[in-house]
Amino acid sequence: MLDRLVFNSRNSFYKVLYMGYAQVIGRQGEELASRFLKKQGYKILETNYSCALGEVDIIAADRDILAFVEVKTRSGCEFGYPEEAINRKKQRRLMRIAQIYLDHKKLNGVSCRFDVVAIIFSSEGRSVNIELIKDAFQEK
Repeated sequence: MLDRLVFNSRNSFYKVLYMGYAQVIGRQGEELASRFLKKQGYKILETNYSCALGEVDIIAADRDILAFVEVKTRSGCEFGYPEEAINRKKQRRLMRIAQIYLDHKKLNGVSCRFDVVAIIFSSEGRSVNIELIKDAFQEK
């Protein structure tokens, strides 16, 4: 019993360390994505917009289109490409959050889309691959 408690305790400890690392990588990715989008001509309106349903990483204007941008960052591709983490459930949640934002800001009739910025850091953390996927998913 004591061995199990020690193992679970250690397991939880490493899980907390990993979650902290993932959050740091995620924040770095969001900062990189904001700078990247600005260079692409986007005007950043909000970052980390949150409501009761969750959060959208970046809300930006791309000319006359309002883009809700999800940023996914990975330090390698061992667990798949970043954009693969945005499953149908996540897409539906982002669409609902976007609707709440539009209602809250009284932005009826505004053209919107959902973009993804996928960021992969090299294993050494030196080089970065950034990919912008415009109109990554739509409401069906």
